Amino acid sequence: MAGPARKFDFDVIQIGYGPVSKASALFLQRLGWSVGVFERWEEVYPLPRAVCIDHELYRVLHAAGLGNVAGRVCNDAPTYRWFNAEWKELLAIDWAAGSISGGSEVNFIHQPSFEWAMDARIKASDGIALNFHCEAVAFHQDDDGVTVTIRDTKTGTTRDYTARYLIGIDGANSFVRESLGIKRADLGFEADWLVIDFALNGGLTARDLGIPECGQYANPVRPTTIVPGGVEADGRVLRRWEFMRLPHETREEMVEEEKVWELLNAWIKPDQGELIRHALYTFRSLVADTFQKGRVFLAGDAAHVMPPFMGQGMCAGLRDVWNLAWKLDLVMRGKADPSLLDTYTPERAPHVTDVIRISMFLGSIICMPDPEEARKRDEMFLGGNAPKPAPFPILTDGMLERDGQGHVIAPAGELSCAGAVRFGGRTGRYDDFVAPGGFTLVLEEGVALSASAKETCRRFGITVVTVADRRSATDDQIGDTQGQFGRFMKAHGISAMLVRPDFYLFGGAADSARLDRMLADFARQTQAFGMNAEQRQAEPA
Repeated sequence: MAGPARKFDFDVIQIGYGPVSKASALFLQRLGWSVGVFERWEEVYPLPRAVCIDHELYRVLHAAGLGNVAGRVCNDAPTYRWFNAEWKELLAIDWAAGSISGGSEVNFIHQPSFEWAMDARIKASDGIALNFHCEAVAFHQDDDGVTVTIRDTKTGTTRDYTARYLIGIDGANSFVRESLGIKRADLGFEADWLVIDFALNGGLTARDLGIPECGQYANPVRPTTIVPGGVEADGRVLRRWEFMRLPHETREEMVEEEKVWELLNAWIKPDQGELIRHALYTFRSLVADTFQKGRVFLAGDAAHVMPPFMGQGMCAGLRDVWNLAWKLDLVMRGKADPSLLDTYTPERAPHVTDVIRISMFLGSIICMPDPEEARKRDEMFLGGNAPKPAPFPILTDGMLERDGQGHVIAPAGELSCAGAVRFGGRTGRYDDFVAPGGFTLVLEEGVALSASAKETCRRFGITVVTVADRRSATDDQIGDTQGQFGRFMKAHGISAMLVRPDFYLFGGAADSARLDRMLADFARQTQAFGMNAEQRQAEPA
């Protein structure tokens, strides 16, 4: 006879309190779970680091109830331009042109404002216990849960806390990763860059300064990055400069204030604003061998670090915890077996590795201090023969549609589209009408479900929506206001797509017969993961 259920202090314990941990805590709390967060420092880190959130994570933040936060701290990115030493334009990427998520491809952000806004949400939440000056010194796990020993850094006293799961979101020097004995693969990139954040005097703009709004100055004499640094809560506009350390310079001299102003002098003067901070970073490319051991997971910089040339460091960490949250939710509710969590590493590790490799590729072009190599690079770009980076990665493993041999079937693993739509006489974000959190079957107008497809959707609680041209959509159809869905489905040759809770496609189908096969494979996989059938089917809200 089974004994009483074990009681835990928290459902999930998180070590670390950076932006990824804050988002993770809010994701889990929104799903109804208690979270204990332990941070060895005493306050939110007040200085900027990350400056970008891409369209996918901007959508995620809205879907997770953080839309007001994202809207306040994000600004659409300007065109991203690369210049050579003579200021000839090598490359221009119009990030504001749009994305499959319906908005700008990239948003610039003031990270401290982003974190303070999430911190305020967390402190107002009954479901999240936030503990500062608390350092994790040990942990162990068994078949039921995890026990973490926490030391108070002020008093030196220790106490044990228990949870069903533990997530190490504790940075590149992760205690959790090191304690698990998880090694990291070095993908081979290393470069030192001085990062400087500068607050401009009121009204001063990049145009006034005669600098690119957003760009790379690929001058071999001094490769330099110039980008927006976001907007502070009081309205002050920040600019960021990043200067590559050259072989003859020491790390020590790069952080001396005299050196900082020597480098800034060509771009801005002391009386034009305030130097907020400067720090030397060693950009590296490292990926943990696994992101999970039993009930313990790694996320963010604890799992991977990358060069900044795609602005994807924080984004990658947010993808980690968005991927993990819906799986933990199903498992902790008893609606899926713990084996579902084993898809976390296969889905996230290859994806982030590909992102890192693209960032390394861009870095290899930018970080080019040799004049002859830079000349050859310029000739390729100006002559239209520039090498192209790989397309942005998709999922290649995990819970995705497969054929009889176990191979993933395209377009499974693609990020789905979203954007502004019309439903029930109102216009808004797609995710405002089709609430995220479950699986959604999106059909083009005119696609009919077979009896077996209807039964699968009923059994597994799949939300079914029909998308139609905005000019002909009925009140119970999603009006494709921006044409996002039509373009996406046409590009992939499908008329139906099954979207996972994290917005990636389980699979897509061109016709009813193909749709039946896709849903049959979905039923097979969900049953293999112990995902309960007979769930109530949701409806557009």
